Amino acid sequence: MTAYEKPALSPDEHLIKLKSRGLNIPDEERARRYLANISYFRLSAYTRPFYVPKETNHHFLPGTGFDDVLMLYVFDRELRLLLTDAIERLEVALRAQLTNTLGEHYGPHGYLESKIFDSRYNHTWVLSKLTEEAQARDVEVFMAHYREKYTAAPTQPPIWMAMELLTFKAISNLFANLRDESDTKRISQHFGWPHKVLTSWFRSLSDLRNLCAHHMRVWNREFGSRPVMPRKAAANWPQIPDAIPSGAHLDAAQTINPQRRLYMQLVVIETLMQIVNPESRWAERLVQLLDAHPQVSRTHMGFPPEWEREAIWRNAVQAARGVTA
Repeated sequence: MTAYEKPALSPDEHLIKLKSRGLNIPDEERARRYLANISYFRLSAYTRPFYVPKETNHHFLPGTGFDDVLMLYVFDRELRLLLTDAIERLEVALRAQLTNTLGEHYGPHGYLESKIFDSRYNHTWVLSKLTEEAQARDVEVFMAHYREKYTAAPTQPPIWMAMELLTFKAISNLFANLRDESDTKRISQHFGWPHKVLTSWFRSLSDLRNLCAHHMRVWNREFGSRPVMPRKAAANWPQIPDAIPSGAHLDAAQTINPQRRLYMQLVVIETLMQIVNPESRWAERLVQLLDAHPQVSRTHMGFPPEWEREAIWRNAVQAARGVTA
């Protein structure tokens, strides 16, 4: 067992530490302000690609400046905002599909019956959660109206209210545990993919949304929750290899698996966005963000070589770069 002996350092001491490792900091007051408002620990995650590879004691690559690290941090923040924008639309679409499907098939309170879900589903938890929401002091206006007017109705609200009260994770779990094929088939037809595929995709997007909401790094991250690859892909589904060269500037790993990195999530998002909002220019904005930060390693995110040539991205790349097809 090893004791933790690292001392807590002040922003000034962190500056000294970064300078001792060879980081160029021309404006120390500005850097100190960023450290005071971002924190050294959060920012240090973005220093890794700028260290000399395979050295035990960290030393920055020659010419590395504080703005290089800050640029990477800013890129990741802007990327999270872009992801959040798309995931919100997909989450709302899933809520709408569950509302319409369960409401039409079973009525306003039919979801209170456990028989419409898989026997392994924790249906009791959902009911208790909705009861808690219904009885909360700081309650949604629509829920307060329901509670005050419909005193003889179930404590839990009708399906269209329930779908607005549960978290994305709870919604995706509920969707995954639908038992009847008539329910899963209807929703699958709307999104254009099999239920098992969508179950994996929405679970993964729920986890990604939580990372974004908590300001966690999404660049250079290997995700534990990853979307499954569809067995029968659509015509514009891109080639996503099992491994791509890591590049000499990365860590010791020789390869990176794009299916475990952000690239796979981006493919899923754009695939679903083309169904939910075909006129969306989300992918174009993604390309614009990447183009605005050419120094950022695409490999860290799992982008395979020639990704811009894939059909799913081609129109967005051309629109973002003003290229005529």
